[in-house]
Amino acid sequence: MSALAQTAPSAVAPSTQQIQQHLQQLDQAVANAQLSADNGWMLVSAALVLMMTIPGLALFYGGLVRKKNVLSTMMHSFAMTGIVSVVWAFVGYSLCFGSGNSFIGGFHHLFLRGVGSAPDPAYAATIPQATFMIYQLMFAIITPALISGAFAERMKFSAMALFTLLWSLFVYAPMAHMVWGKGGLLNASLGGRIPTLDFAGGTVVHITSGVSALVCALYLGKRLNYPKEPMTPHSVVLSFIGACLLWVGWFGFNAGSALSAGTLATSAFVATHMGAAAAAMGWSLAEWLRNGKPSALGAISGAVAGLVAITPAAGFVSPMSALAIGFSAGLVCYFMVVKVKHWFGYDDSLDAFGVHGAGGTLGAILTGVFASSTINPIFKDAQGHVLPVGWIEGNWRQMFHQLGGVAIAWIVSIVGTLVLLKVVDLLIGLRVDPAIETEGLDVGLHGEEGYDWEIAPS
Repeated sequence: MSALAQTAPSAVAPSTQQIQQHLQQLDQAVANAQLSADNGWMLVSAALVLMMTIPGLALFYGGLVRKKNVLSTMMHSFAMTGIVSVVWAFVGYSLCFGSGNSFIGGFHHLFLRGVGSAPDPAYAATIPQATFMIYQLMFAIITPALISGAFAERMKFSAMALFTLLWSLFVYAPMAHMVWGKGGLLNASLGGRIPTLDFAGGTVVHITSGVSALVCALYLGKRLNYPKEPMTPHSVVLSFIGACLLWVGWFGFNAGSALSAGTLATSAFVATHMGAAAAAMGWSLAEWLRNGKPSALGAISGAVAGLVAITPAAGFVSPMSALAIGFSAGLVCYFMVVKVKHWFGYDDSLDAFGVHGAGGTLGAILTGVFASSTINPIFKDAQGHVLPVGWIEGNWRQMFHQLGGVAIAWIVSIVGTLVLLKVVDLLIGLRVDPAIETEGLDVGLHGEEGYDWEIAPS
C-alpha cells in the first residue's frame, strides 16, 4: 500500500436518513426565505398605500381646491387616517375579514384579538396575519378619503369625522367582506356564490367611494356661486406632485394585492404601470382634440383614471390588455368629467365620481372581458384542471358575475351613504354656514391659513 493511500481519509457515504435531514433543512431554509421576502414586500406595500393617502391624495386634492380651503381639504385625508385606523383596530378588521356570513364578518377579531404572527392560510399563508391586517387597513383608510373630493369646500369637519366613522362600518366593511372575506357573497377565490373578479379593489374601493361621492355631492348641493364663479385649482403643482406619489404608491396597492413577492406581483406591477400610462395618453389625446392643447391637469387626471380602472384587473390581465383598459378609462373618464357632469349640473368638486365611480365600474366590467388563466389560474375544476377566466377565453358567464358585483356595490353605496348622510345631518348638520364657506374653511373651521396672503398664488 502506498504512503498516499495510508494517509488519505476514508470516505463514508451519508446514510439515507442524513440525506433526508439535509433536504428537510434545505426546504425549511427556502420556506423561511420565502416568508421573509413576502413579509418584507407586504410591509413595504402597506407603506406605499399609506403614502397614497398621506401625502399623495392630500396633495392631489389640496391643489385642486381654492387656496382658502387647501388646509381643510388636506386635513380630510390626514384625519381619516387616524379615525379609520382606530375603528379598524376596534372592530373594522373583524367585520371585514373575520368569519361571518355572506354579507359581513363576525366579532372573532374584535380589538385585534388573535391577530398576531401566525398566518391565516385562507388569506395569505406566508405572512403574519398582523401584516395582512395592517396592509388591508391602508385600503380602508384611502377609500373614504377619496369620497372627500366630492364634498370639499363645504362640509363641516365634525360631520366629515362622524360620516367617515359610520361609512367605514356600514358601507366599506360589508363590501370588503363580500368581495375578499371568508364566505363572502362575491369572493371569487373562496367560493362566493357570485364570484366577482376584483384583484385590488375596483368594487370595494373605487365604486364604493365614487358612487358615495356622487350621493354626497347631490345631497349637499352645489358650492356657493357654482358654476357662475370660477373655481379653478389654486395649485396644479401640488396636484401634480400628489398624482406622481399616487402613481408610485399604486404599485403597493395593486402588486401588493398578490400578498406575496412572486410572479403574480410582477404581473400586477406591469399591468398597473401600463394601464396608467395608456390612460394618461387617452385623456390627453381627447383633451388635445377638443381644446387644441393638452394640459398637465388633464394628463395627471388621466393617469389616476387608468390606475383606478386597472385596479380590479391588475392580477388577471396581460400587459396588452392593461393598455386597452387604461386607454379606454382615459377616454371614458374624460367624457364623464367634461360632458356628463355638465349635462346633469351636479357639483362633484374634485371629480371623485367621474374618475373613481366611472373608472372603477369600467375596470370591473373589462376585467371580466380580459381576465386570463395564463396570468392567474383562479378557476379550476374538481380534478384541478385550469378553467377559462374571462370572456375572451370563453367564460362568458363571468360577465354576469362582474355586472352583479358592480350592481351590488352601487346599491350598497347609494343606500348606505344616503342613510348615513341623513343621520349625520339630523344629529349635527352637514354643511358649513354660508359665511364660513365664503371666508374659507381653513380659517372658519381650523383657525389657520395655508399661505401668507401677501405671497399666496393667485
